[in-house]
Amino acid sequence: MLIALIRFYCTLLVRAFQPRESEICLPDPADDHSRRYTRSYRLKKSWVKNLWIGTSLLMLCFPLLPFVLAIGLLTSFLSFAILDETA
Repeated sequence: MLIALIRFYCTLLVRAFQPRESEICLPDPADDHSRRYTRSYRLKKSWVKNLWIGTSLLMLCFPLLPFVLAIGLLTSFLSFAILDETA
């Protein structure tokens, strides 16, 4: 009986920190952003993340303002091109 009470109150404690079931976002097929839930989009996001990490390391190695601005703009363009929904 004591174990059941402990389990019950621990469950209530854990549920206090979780969102309500009505607040959990589930993808809707009619949603315009449903492509963001696909595996291919998540793979593209990981490519963009790795691209930004590599570019940031390059910026730290060569902290010249013209170089940082140029490589930052180029990386932004590449990120938008990779994540474009028509590709």
